[in-house]
Amino acid sequence: MLYGRAHEEQRITTLLNGAVDGQSGAVEIVADAGGGKTALLDRAAELTGGDWRVLRCAGVEGDSELPFSGLQELLMAAGGHVDALPLDALPGPQADALRAVIGLRVATEPIDRFLVGLATLSLLAELAEGGPVLCTVDDVQWLDSASAQALRFAARRLGAEGIVILFASRAEAVLPGVPGLHLPPLDTTASARLLADNWPGLRRDMRERVLREAAGNPLALLEFPRMDLDALPVGPLPLPHRLSSGYRHQIAELSPASRTALLAAAAETAGDLRLVLRVLDALGVDPEGIAEAEAASLIDVTAQAIRFRHPLVRAAVYHGASFAERRPVHAALAAASDDDPDRRAWHLAAATVGPDEEIAALLESAAFRAVDRAGYSAAAAAAERAAALTTDLENRNRRILLAIEWAAAAGAYQRAAELGRSAGQLPLAPDERARLGWVKALIAYEQGDLRGSQDSLFAAAEEVAAIDPERAGPLFMEAARSSWVLGDPAPAYHARAQLAELRLPPEQRSAFLRALDGALNLHSGELAEGVTRIRATIAESHRSDDPALVLAATGQAMLIGDLEDAQALAQRFSDTAQCQGRVGRFATGAIYAGAADLMLGRLWEAEEKVAHAVRVSRDIGQLSEIGFGEGYLALIAGIRGDEPRCLELLDHPRRSHGQDNFINHVNHEWARALVDLGHGRYEPALDRLDALHRIPNRIRGHWLHLLRDLVEAAVRARQPERAAHAVEEIERWSAALGSPFAESISVRCQAMLHSDGDAYTRALKLQAAEGLWYDHARTALLYGEWLRRERSIGEARTQLRAAGETFERLGAIPWAAHARNELRAAGDLARRPETALAAETAALTPQELQVVRLAAAGATNKEIAAKLFISPKTVSHHLYRAFPKLGVSNRVELARHTSL
Repeated sequence: MLYGRAHEEQRITTLLNGAVDGQSGAVEIVADAGGGKTALLDRAAELTGGDWRVLRCAGVEGDSELPFSGLQELLMAAGGHVDALPLDALPGPQADALRAVIGLRVATEPIDRFLVGLATLSLLAELAEGGPVLCTVDDVQWLDSASAQALRFAARRLGAEGIVILFASRAEAVLPGVPGLHLPPLDTTASARLLADNWPGLRRDMRERVLREAAGNPLALLEFPRMDLDALPVGPLPLPHRLSSGYRHQIAELSPASRTALLAAAAETAGDLRLVLRVLDALGVDPEGIAEAEAASLIDVTAQAIRFRHPLVRAAVYHGASFAERRPVHAALAAASDDDPDRRAWHLAAATVGPDEEIAALLESAAFRAVDRAGYSAAAAAAERAAALTTDLENRNRRILLAIEWAAAAGAYQRAAELGRSAGQLPLAPDERARLGWVKALIAYEQGDLRGSQDSLFAAAEEVAAIDPERAGPLFMEAARSSWVLGDPAPAYHARAQLAELRLPPEQRSAFLRALDGALNLHSGELAEGVTRIRATIAESHRSDDPALVLAATGQAMLIGDLEDAQALAQRFSDTAQCQGRVGRFATGAIYAGAADLMLGRLWEAEEKVAHAVRVSRDIGQLSEIGFGEGYLALIAGIRGDEPRCLELLDHPRRSHGQDNFINHVNHEWARALVDLGHGRYEPALDRLDALHRIPNRIRGHWLHLLRDLVEAAVRARQPERAAHAVEEIERWSAALGSPFAESISVRCQAMLHSDGDAYTRALKLQAAEGLWYDHARTALLYGEWLRRERSIGEARTQLRAAGETFERLGAIPWAAHARNELRAAGDLARRPETALAAETAALTPQELQVVRLAAAGATNKEIAAKLFISPKTVSHHLYRAFPKLGVSNRVELARHTSL
């Protein structure tokens, strides 16, 4: 029975009822030690019916450095043994990743840690085919970080599987993105009831003291009456410390054999009774001490396991013992753990006083095994401890560097940065200093310090250039690419000079130099030469698997308006990352692909891709990618006239993260200008766009689109003279590019400035031929307005209707309203609702739209799930909701649907 937790129990009941109906949910129960978290988890398990599958695991302090120990415990509860899990039902990369991390296979290449989270979700969804699933994860603060990351990722991607995941943790271990349920102290009434029901014979004075000392903590209410309160320290100690002191007092009253038995159980971590008995035998300790501790109600013993009544008991036992008492216990545990080399290595380390190369080597081997299972946090801890045990300078430096790299790979950037600062004072070899520089660059980028990231890239490249030029080449390329992000081309010139001197294979050096020269030509005003070189880079990148070259070519393709190429390259990059299970690299390509769709006027496709990438980035904590993607979502909101949404994205506190990011700055200001332009606030829009255009470095993506908007804002604000410099630049770009895309912008601008009907017609034909329907609608609106003023009412109506229908289909609300107003002014008084096509598409959420597009293309539910990082059941749920919105009943009809 729970006391004083009716509200919390009702919330969990609601989650469980939803799972019975096919919905999923997660919540993290947060409270201080002894606050009732475990009791609430137990109550949740009691509330499940016979058709439920209940999986449980709990973090153990000593196991926090053993990767995926928690996840393995949870999954073993599903079938008794990992071999019984239905892994064959999962997509291949997911099944392989899960098999590797739980020890069923040896990984042949590094595993993306977030792929393990996706595989966990897929496996839980597969288990839920037989009925709803409840997972309870206790003591998250002590769960190994690899398991915590995987389960958090799964929890944030839940949809319609029939799964409930309940976490329980202390406040310091809150999981970002998982809804929280904070347990307050029990009120006076609930505390008195709990105490009276469990200790009915307690004296009145003692009862009052327990209520006062416990302060609403359920565990304290149950445990204080067992203790000698007069022996507890006085003063304002936090309640867990008081409890711990009380437990230590109880422990001190036990016999030496019982205290040693408790210490062995506390150090062993897994609660393996047989292993504890072997340790006691090796130490010559009477195993009857276990029975004494059980009689004191400190542990529960079954035929196979020892379980402490509360984690505080275990902590009090272990930390209350001296090192001299712990050392022989760990040594005996190491000797008894021959079948588990990782646990053996850690026990040996815990029993070691000074440096020991043999144990350091064992820890390093454990670290590499952890990397094979994507347990980067555990690997970092093992490498750091190994370095501390190492006397040889070269080996110690190598191990510290591994710890830094693996901490960064685990996303523990603060810890990696702390280690990196100390490693910066070490006498590292040039290649080691280059590796350290690369990690520092990654950390700086994720923390928003773009200039610091670029400086680290240059330092790393210059360190390694003489001894390993093939490693230095991509580093210089990455440093140069960051120049465009920062809006400062000077470092790109420096990178180019360094690359020219590198002893690289001729073809590789030529490819790198050509990729840089194209962008630098554009900056120096040599547009035709720059375009030629960039197109050669794009052609080469279609045949290349070099990520640095593909990303450079993607950005440059957008720079010159080769948007179909940019979209194809970016999509290939994100698809490759997804297929290889490299979730951490997925978002960059997906955002670029969405950005290309946006510039092509494919607003729905752009939104679905970028929103999906932002969701994935948010799930895995990629702050820089979140900001990058949200800039494009703000542009989409600006086009659609959704001012609250646009400002929400732009004014979020996260905007201060990476404030040196020049591309984000341009997108933010452009988005505000688009809101103004759509709502008829032409002069503020013109001021913003003109200020952007006057920034010295104007060589960046989407520039012609921005100039297009500047010219329109100037014309609508009746200040056409302010467009002159933009039109001149558009003309130069159009001549250099020689593409229908650029020509259509040039011709439309001339039509606006000179009221040229023939130019409007030509622009419309060019845009229609290229499939640029958003641009086409903008031009048709301008042309329709001009025709109405010229009294060509019939043709004006035709153009305005076409523009309005396209704007409605794209969800560009203010532009559609503008077209309707112009139609009314042209004498068309019929009330035109949204087109059916627009209404159907707008009714879908971005993720529903992604699902139905993939389904319409013939992808299976499992294929869609793998691509979108969700479960097959959630795919089915989205299709179930989308079919009636689209007026279809099956996939065959979906494939024929014209709006997709």
